[in-house]
Amino acid sequence: MVVLEPDDRAGAAWRASAGLLAPQIGPRDDAAFFELGIAGREYYRAQAAPLSDETGIDIDLFDGGILQLARGARAEDDLRATVAWQRQHGHRADWLDPAEVRSEYPWAGACDGALFAAHDGSVDPGRLVEALRQSARRRGARFETVAAVGLATDGAKATGVRTASGVVPAGDVVIAAGAWSGRLTGLPRPISVEPVRGQMLAMPWPARVPRTILFGEHGYVLQRAERALCGATIEHAGFAAETTSAGERQISLTAASLLPAMGGLPIVDRWAGLRPGTPDGLPIVGREPTMPNLWYMTGSGRNGILLAGITAVALTHLMNDEATFEGIEALKPERFWSW
Repeated sequence: MVVLEPDDRAGAAWRASAGLLAPQIGPRDDAAFFELGIAGREYYRAQAAPLSDETGIDIDLFDGGILQLARGARAEDDLRATVAWQRQHGHRADWLDPAEVRSEYPWAGACDGALFAAHDGSVDPGRLVEALRQSARRRGARFETVAAVGLATDGAKATGVRTASGVVPAGDVVIAAGAWSGRLTGLPRPISVEPVRGQMLAMPWPARVPRTILFGEHGYVLQRAERALCGATIEHAGFAAETTSAGERQISLTAASLLPAMGGLPIVDRWAGLRPGTPDGLPIVGREPTMPNLWYMTGSGRNGILLAGITAVALTHLMNDEATFEGIEALKPERFWSW
């Protein structure tokens, strides 16, 4: 297996993410896709120790839960409904009233209650990517730092990937170019993937606040090492992976509202990345109907880290004509096309 991975694009992809494993945060009305997210979270819980043993890299799995704060009657009603729906589907989700939040999480901002997802958490995206690279190399994968510019074809068959210096031949081709997937030439049809910018900030983690993840309507705060990672904007700004003063202001205000101890702390780093977004917010995973050896795994948006592992497993199943996880059918590429 050959993986084409230009450094700048790879960095812009995973740096758009804080590595949240949060399938239980946010409303879900599609049971199959919700279960796929749960499977994505559990994939990392199962793989963290084996990856560390194999590569020596700790992916910094945190599975101590996420607290999602509700502010206002509508948000409270929505989160209460989410708790009820998740419990009906057999998953642990707890509703904490404001007094319980103040008692158990005295460092959290004012709220009208909160959803606590006890098994949600995060991983370090940089460490995860490097651990997976090392593991893949041990299994024979070769990584080439070169930009793919398009698909090479011969009739109704993909023959490889075009680069600026020639064609890299392949028996099967997987389109997994993130926000750039729709810019590749030679594809049999347009791909409904566009860049969605996410800006983030890093600040010192407040003293005497235990490790936690707080989520709100407009962003989140989590601890990584000695830093607080704060994010993230959702902006349709083309391929401009740059920070702005407006984005910084929005993130700072959200962070301080979620964790008041962060108010006035200095910003020690700022960055932006590009998520691959689709019109319905769901990834594109599966076979190209008109080309039997062309596959898609792109468009994961804000769920990139959460779904990366489990959709890779699912795609392997599909490529081997094996049964795979419930929920993958909703991600099929042809859902955007008229026949």
